[in-house]
Amino acid sequence: MTTESFLDQMKAFGARLGLPKVDVDKLIDMNLKNIDALGRTAQVAGEGAKALAEKQREIIEAAFREASAMVRDFRPSGNPPELLAKQSEYAKKAFEITMQNTRDVAELAKKTTSDATAIIRDRLRDSLTELRESVSREGGDSATKK
Repeated sequence: MTTESFLDQMKAFGARLGLPKVDVDKLIDMNLKNIDALGRTAQVAGEGAKALAEKQREIIEAAFREASAMVRDFRPSGNPPELLAKQSEYAKKAFEITMQNTRDVAELAKKTTSDATAIIRDRLRDSLTELRESVSREGGDSATKK
C-alpha cells in the first residue's frame, strides 16, 4: 500500500482535470522582482521629491535675492513715466522668472513621474511574460507543435 501526500494527491487530481502546471520557483522569482521594482520606484520617487524640494528652495532663495536687489536698486524719481517704466520692467522680470521656475518645476515633476512609471510598466510587462512561462498545460507541447 502506497501512501501519497496530500500535495501529491492534489497534483494528480489537477493533472487528471487538465489544470495547468505552475512553476512555483518562477512565481517566487517573479514576485521578488516585483518587490524590487517597487523599491526602485519608491527610490526614484523619493529622489524626485528631494530634487523638487531643492528646486523650490532655490526658487525661493532666488526670489528673495531678486526682490532685495530690486528694492535696493529702486530709486524713485519725481518723474511718473520713468517710475511707471521702472515698475513695469520689474514686473516683467518677475513674471519671466516665475514662468521659467514653473516650467522647471513641472519638467522635474514630469521626469520623476515618468521614470517611476517606466519602472512599473516594464516590470508589469515582464511579469506577464514570466507568468505565461511559469504556467504550462500537460501535453501542451504537442498541441503547439501541430
